[in-house]
Amino acid sequence: MAAVFQGIVPARTENQMVPVLSFLVIVLGIATGLMLTVMVVRPVQAARRAERLARIQRDFRRQREQLEAKFIDEAASSGKPRGLRWSDVAFDDDVMYARDRKTGGLKALVAIEVCFEAIEGGGMEEVEAVSNVRAATAEFLHDGERWFTKGRVFFNLGPKGLIRYLHADLESVECGATAGTNPSATKPSAL
Repeated sequence: MAAVFQGIVPARTENQMVPVLSFLVIVLGIATGLMLTVMVVRPVQAARRAERLARIQRDFRRQREQLEAKFIDEAASSGKPRGLRWSDVAFDDDVMYARDRKTGGLKALVAIEVCFEAIEGGGMEEVEAVSNVRAATAEFLHDGERWFTKGRVFFNLGPKGLIRYLHADLESVECGATAGTNPSATKPSAL
C-alpha cells in the first residue's frame, strides 16, 4: 500500500527552499564581496592620489627657480599694466596648491611682491603710485605631466584670499575644500 500513496504525496517544501536559499546566499556573498572590495580599494586609491600629489609637489620645488624666471618673462612681456615695466618680483617661500573644480588641474599659488617703473612716454611717469610695491599671487599650472606658467598674476590677493575669492572654481588641495568664503571680497585683477 505504501507504493500506491508514494506518487500522491506532494513534494517536500524543503526541496523548494533550496533554490531560494541558494539565491540569498549568492546575493549576500556578492554584496559582502563588493563591500570588502570598496573597503580595500578606496584606501589604496587615496594612498596613490596622495603619493602622486607628493611627487607633483616635489617636482614643483625642484623646478621652482626656472618656473619663477619663466613667470617673470611671461608677465613682463604681457604689456600689463599699460605704461609700466616690471622692475622686480620677490617670491614668497610658501606655496599653496589648489585644484580647478572644472578641469581637475592642479595649480601652485605663490605670494609675490611686484615693483614697477614707468616706461618713458607711457603716460605713467607722473603717477606717484608707480613706485609702490604691489602684493599679488603668481599662478603656476600642472598639465598632468609638467609644471608651466602663463605669467598670470592676481593683484591685491594672497593665495589663501584667492582660493576663497574663487571658491566656485578652486579648492585647496591640503584641506580638500575651501574653508569659508568672503562674498564681500574685492574683485582681483588678473593678467
